[in-house]
Amino acid sequence: MVLYPAHWVKFQEPNIVVIFSGKVELGQGLTTAFRQLAAHELHLSIEQINLVSGDTRCCPDEGVTAGSLSIEVGGGSLRRACAAIRERFRQAAAKRLADPVEDIEVQTGFFRGRDCSQPLSYWDLAEEVDLFAPIEIADITLRSPCPKSPLGRPIKRDDLINKISTKAFIHDLQIPEMVHARVVRPRAPMATLSKCDEKSLSALEGVIAIVRDGSFLAVVSTSEHQAIKAAEQALAYCVWQPVTLPPMQSIFDALRDENTDFRAVKFTGSSGVTQATHTLERRYSRPFLAHASIGPCCAVAFESSGVLNIWSHTQSPFTLRNAIATVLGREQLSVAVIHQPGAGCYGHNGADDVALDAALIASAIDRPVRVVWSRQDELSWAPFGAAMAVSLRASVNSEGCVVHWEKNIYSYSHVSRPGTGDGIDLLAARHLEKPFLLSTPRDFPPPAGGGDRNAIPIYDFSHQDIRYHFAPSPPFRVSAIRSLGAFANTFAIESMMDDLAYVSKKDPLNFRLAHLSDQRACAVLNAAAQRFGWGEIKLVQDSEVCRGRGMAVGRYKNTAAYFAIVVEVDIAESLRVVRAVAAVDAGLVVNPDGLINQIEGGVIQAISWTLLESVRWDENGLLLNGWEDYPILGFDQIPEIDVIVLNQPELPSLGVGECAAGPTAGAIGNALFQGLGVRATHLPLTAEAIANAMG
Repeated sequence: MVLYPAHWVKFQEPNIVVIFSGKVELGQGLTTAFRQLAAHELHLSIEQINLVSGDTRCCPDEGVTAGSLSIEVGGGSLRRACAAIRERFRQAAAKRLADPVEDIEVQTGFFRGRDCSQPLSYWDLAEEVDLFAPIEIADITLRSPCPKSPLGRPIKRDDLINKISTKAFIHDLQIPEMVHARVVRPRAPMATLSKCDEKSLSALEGVIAIVRDGSFLAVVSTSEHQAIKAAEQALAYCVWQPVTLPPMQSIFDALRDENTDFRAVKFTGSSGVTQATHTLERRYSRPFLAHASIGPCCAVAFESSGVLNIWSHTQSPFTLRNAIATVLGREQLSVAVIHQPGAGCYGHNGADDVALDAALIASAIDRPVRVVWSRQDELSWAPFGAAMAVSLRASVNSEGCVVHWEKNIYSYSHVSRPGTGDGIDLLAARHLEKPFLLSTPRDFPPPAGGGDRNAIPIYDFSHQDIRYHFAPSPPFRVSAIRSLGAFANTFAIESMMDDLAYVSKKDPLNFRLAHLSDQRACAVLNAAAQRFGWGEIKLVQDSEVCRGRGMAVGRYKNTAAYFAIVVEVDIAESLRVVRAVAAVDAGLVVNPDGLINQIEGGVIQAISWTLLESVRWDENGLLLNGWEDYPILGFDQIPEIDVIVLNQPELPSLGVGECAAGPTAGAIGNALFQGLGVRATHLPLTAEAIANAMG
């Protein structure tokens, strides 16, 4: 692989380095971590490093910021570019100082030869170094971590001050003469606009323009309040062609019945069922999940000097730019996408869709325009995380060894991002008078997978038969949500492991360790159990509250971070997590504080998914008007969370952003089983679901 350092680094006066990245800040502390990586390899202070990210006008195209790959891949590219630059400047210093390269030392940004009286800085040598000359990655030597380096230190995140002071989010962006728009959309996600009284719409108070193209309809005003009011009133002047949705109660039967084909994920050895003393069969499921970001999706678009500039909280600026250019019939370079942080991103939400909304409106009215989705649109029109069903059959022998593991996974797609398929996967593109075709239904291929992500257990089982059944026709738009299929798959695996331990009369910790040869997995499991006090602290029960504890472990995608968690729950009128102890091994830790932030956030969201979240609908449309219809975990429901970081500075960094989801769900289900003796297998674990499991 060839690297061009100039794509990542630029030296500016006075004594400032600007680094560029195609990866974007989504709340994961990436901008701070990238500055730490660059400062480490260049022997500079972090204060000397500025970052520009996610701007198609000047940043390298590094694909999508997703899959917990930002540090591992994006950070790895940046680090190698900086290391290559350091060595290229070392060679320039050696030539200037007439010393052998091996005698040149780099300290605090200065190159010193045998005669330390003539230190040279990067800026002294900048004109002598060609940053556009390619470098082979194989020739790059990375600098080892050291105590004086910013690498591995808990440096405060540089994105927090602006977010706390309401200056960072895209919603706060202001452009002179900017107008506000709202797109008018119906309750049913597949409905089309058959009739619209545009004359009456234009007469509404504050409306300065109506933009309509097929079923795409927007109202524009000089104030956001008037745009919101006009969009609400506009529904009375529109007639939508209805679409009947399938019954919500039958969705999992439909999911299983729809499949006509499958792919084998893993098959090993002959069946050990004949040796079994106990065989268990379970069906698990997770519902459709909404992203439910705290801040609804927003975009700003502005045509200037022949370039349509779009500010977006997208995860993929370049693929979004290309898709919008295709829809508008423009050259790609005549569209620019500039990333601006949004208030919450957990996968493919509506950020790309609202960007096209803004682009269509700005192109029609020739004014800077800001578009914000309503809460109802945010919950109803952004892609959902796909519903899934998992059937699992497993057996143990008389010694408590798993001798048979048979698993069937049923899932809709987990991918419909712009630029990843053969169509245009943007909401408004299919509503235009001349609509663009959506991509052919598909899912991520192995080894990472989509619905089959983490389908293969990390345990050592002699016989495994794992199959993935892909359903191509979901009733709603679906795409990536945090951890994809790993959430349901790990929930199923870890629930079954506890049940097998129970019938084998084994402690869940010892049962897992007996089936694990991966010592890093054993280490996180032991660390979480020891800190929690597993087997040492007895739970105190009372007459009103039943208490339980449960554990789970996993390795995200079987290639990323190792994660184990032990939780304690209270079970009364509802299930509540009161304490969580987690351990994570992510290889080399760039910023411990940022890593802990990610784990805490992942645990909290996984608790919310496990206990509360589920998309609901009837035959006429989605029942998602606001938070009362789609509750998420509140501040008063957040448990005490303790995170143990097992740093491995000699090993490569691994992604952590999504590693907590599946194990947290499994641990909660296991705590319910340990405390109440009830195995609930269908998420979310509401009071109704627990009562059904008891029945």
